[in-house]
This record gives sequence, structure tokens and C-alpha cells, in this order.
Amino acid sequence: MSNTTQQTLPGKVAFVQGGSRGIGAAIVKRLARDGAAVAFTYVSSPDKANEVVYAIQQNGGRALAIKADSSDATAVRQAIDQAAATFGGIDILVNNAGVLALGTIEDFKLDDFDRTIAVNVRSVFVATQEALRHMGEGGRIITIGSTNADRMPFQGGAAYAMSKSAIVGLTKGLARDLGARGITVNNVQPGPVDTDMNPAEGEFAETLKGLMAIGRYGKTEEIASFVAYLAGPEAGYITGASLTIDGGFAA
Repeated sequence: MSNTTQQTLPGKVAFVQGGSRGIGAAIVKRLARDGAAVAFTYVSSPDKANEVVYAIQQNGGRALAIKADSSDATAVRQAIDQAAATFGGIDILVNNAGVLALGTIEDFKLDDFDRTIAVNVRSVFVATQEALRHMGEGGRIITIGSTNADRMPFQGGAAYAMSKSAIVGLTKGLARDLGARGITVNNVQPGPVDTDMNPAEGEFAETLKGLMAIGRYGKTEEIASFVAYLAGPEAGYITGASLTIDGGFAA
């Protein structure tokens, strides 16, 4: 964008699943700031998605918002193909879309279980499969998992924790499959981060802060900077890793 001397991703194209708000929006803006053209999906927040696009374009960057539900495999594939056609390929895939359904095992609805798997696990596989059709050597695949893959200290999160643990294994397997092509695959595992869905204030937040070594919530920009590093040229030797950024939540 404006300061090309500082950019680490000039000429790159990124696709972000779930980029209209929270961590996803911070990732989209950071990758664009670093020089990438960024396409991202949203489900129900067109105004927020357009705000992200406008902010990037005002700074001289390129961005495209595409409406697509990550639980719909066809919609995910079409969104990736549209992004590749618009910007000329895909260099970086960030799987950020996720859902959180909490509840006791006795009362947990199977529909909620199925949607958790569809968005948190299946969409990662589908998006990876499709993005690879447009990705060359040196590509980057980054999934936003969760520290809950390693630690689930409160009740009601079994299905969510399971879905994020699945990403750990998928990341390792994909790294093996794609290493020969020079494509890295990594899993970023945030702890509590201050977003609209998980605000840093309130009774639940205070409980989580008590479980952390650094007694505060993370900032979306902190997660985005970690993703940007993994997407950049200095991280070419990191693959198959699940990297925790959680203020010591799982320590």
C-alpha cells in the first residue's frame, strides 16, 4: 500500500475465510497493509465487510468481499475461484471462519454438532483443496484454531474443543502432503481475544483472565501480526506446527 519499503507481501494474493469482523477483519487489513490483494468471505455482515474493503481501498490496497457460508462447500469453492479469477491466483489461504456452540452433552443438539464440524473442520479441508488449484510453490495455508485444542477448562465446550483438535492433525497431514511443493501449512491457536463475540469485560471474561499467565485478553491485531509473519518470506521453514498465542492460557 502506501509504504512499499515496509511491505513483506507485495504482489501476493490472499484469501481469508471469514474476514468481515473480529480476528478475520484484523487479518484482512494486516495482509493488505503488507501488500497483498485480499479477498475474504462473510455470511451476514455486508456493511462490516464493505467497511473493511473501503478502509483498504482508501489506503491504496486491493480487497474483495464475497458472501459465502463456510458450511456450504459449493459456496466456498466458488468464492475461492472468484478470488483467483479477480486477482490472478491464490498465494495465501487463511481459514478463519468458525462457530462456537456450547452446551451440556445431554442437551447438545446434533444440528449444532454437525455445523461445528462443517464450519470448523470441513470448510478448512474444502478451502485448502480448492485453493491448491490456484497455488504455486511457496504458498501458505494458515488455519485459525484455538488454544482449547490443548485446554478446555470450563464445561460445555466438548464439541468445540474436538473440532479445534481435529485441525492439529489435519495441519500435520497437509504439511506432509504439500511439503514437496514448497507450501507450508500451519495452525494458529489463539486464546481469549477481545471481539464482539467474546468481549474482554464481564463475568465470563474475568473467569478466563484468571486462567491466564498474562491477565488480559489478546488484541485482534496481535493475532493478525502472527498470521502475517507465517504468511511472509521469513517463515518458510515453519510447517505442520500448531502455534499458541494465548497469554499463557494453556501454560
